[in-house]
Amino acid sequence: MNAVQCAAEIQRGVRQHRENLPSDRKIQLRIGINLGDIIVEEGDIYGDGVNVAARLESVALPGGIAISQSVRDHVGSRLELTFKDCGEQNLKNIEQPVRVYNVLLEEADTEMSRTNDARPSIAVLPFNNMSGDSEQEYFSDGITEDIITDLSKISGLFVVARHTAFTYKTRPIKVEQVGRELGVGFVLEGSVRKGGTRVRVTGQLINCKNGGHVWAERFDRDLTDIFAIQDEITHAIVEQLKIKLLPQERKSIGQAPTGNIDAYNYYLKAASCSIAALRFCISAPPNRSRPQTFLP
Repeated sequence: MNAVQCAAEIQRGVRQHRENLPSDRKIQLRIGINLGDIIVEEGDIYGDGVNVAARLESVALPGGIAISQSVRDHVGSRLELTFKDCGEQNLKNIEQPVRVYNVLLEEADTEMSRTNDARPSIAVLPFNNMSGDSEQEYFSDGITEDIITDLSKISGLFVVARHTAFTYKTRPIKVEQVGRELGVGFVLEGSVRKGGTRVRVTGQLINCKNGGHVWAERFDRDLTDIFAIQDEITHAIVEQLKIKLLPQERKSIGQAPTGNIDAYNYYLKAASCSIAALRFCISAPPNRSRPQTFLP
């Protein structure tokens, strides 16, 4: 109970502090709280209790607090706070689904503050791997991450963070629900089919309010054009949402990470292998929590 009360006071304090700051210095915290057993050893804390709390933080709304069922049961009605039941969610690296509750603060409710944000908002969901080869998953994930990175450079657009967007990976869910849960107006989803030296990428921008398509396109190109495809998708979103790019933003999102497609492919493979190794490290006894901090 004390942890939830403390988290609420922290979020209220951060919100109050943000009011007089310029937009480029404002920060939004996410807080996750779980009640469970932990192990303390040699100054390190680990165990399932810590891992669940870390994943609750990743699904909390910006400026919000996410708690587990055990915390909700413990708090009961002893605090003057409102709790929103978000249902059971499959959290990354957590074997069993966890029932998640958002703590709604009367003045710092993130959904309310998002409503007052005049900027259009978007969540880029993980692109589906349509290559027929699970080992190509790294490539579709990499394209998704690059698009999120480019869109995040645009000051006139609110973009849901990568780790939050990827909690929807492999989950059958309607965009209207994504819009409600994340407080965004639009969702970008798509697919990637990679074969030999060719790649097919589809993308569709969907309005979360009515589920209607705002934009859709299919790109059949040579693999060396993958950066151009990402750039075209980003600019299509900018055009459809009527966002005015600053000169430095236009230059930044137009820069390819490398001119060598083989180097890019190996980079994505290396990132994917690192994540897989960290997940194995977390699952192996004694389940130290330190590797968890390196996961996106």
